[in-house]
Amino acid sequence: MQLKLAKLFVFLGVTAVFITACNTAETYSETFDETGSWRVENSSDVVGEVRDGIFDFTVVADELTSWTTAGANFSDGIYSVEATQVAGPDNNAYGMLFRVDDENDNFYSFQISGDGFVWIGRYRDGGAAEAEPIVNDWWFESPVINQGNATNKLSVQAEGQNLIFFVNDQEVGRVTDDAFSSGDIGLMVRTLGVGGVQVQFDNFTVEPLPES
Repeated sequence: MQLKLAKLFVFLGVTAVFITACNTAETYSETFDETGSWRVENSSDVVGEVRDGIFDFTVVADELTSWTTAGANFSDGIYSVEATQVAGPDNNAYGMLFRVDDENDNFYSFQISGDGFVWIGRYRDGGAAEAEPIVNDWWFESPVINQGNATNKLSVQAEGQNLIFFVNDQEVGRVTDDAFSSGDIGLMVRTLGVGGVQVQFDNFTVEPLPES
């Protein structure tokens, strides 16, 4: 299936309250209490805005993958975000991006669906045809996902090429992959045939790895 892709494209000029660090020596914390530097959009296909302490992200179009990024840069660390499905069909996809090369649209993507599935992989050149799963063969089911209109916490422990993925603090996959070493962070929502998927994101953090 071919998917159209769109990036949220209006870059706001207000500085968010965070610390950018290539090696994640400091903690990043985005609570979306202020507009910040996340890109937003309001069009017939996608609505993404910071309001009331959340990033409210709706994909209206029936088959579309859309994402937004923070304008930051990280490599190693523990990445976490809370995502709450609010409306739309459960046959959807939403989650986080990390190590994003925004110029070339290369990134790792950690997605879940409202009907209880996980997809972990990488995108090259932003094209759905170039989406490559790196854990299992494609989507796989997980009982730790809160299905339907519910909140899920997605986390990734990234240490060099070693990546461990968690949903609601339960491990759902791990892999060794050296495609991307650093980059931006982001949020993604996908529709898979029926539009109107609305997801609200909050509390995106990047924390230093625990000392060994």
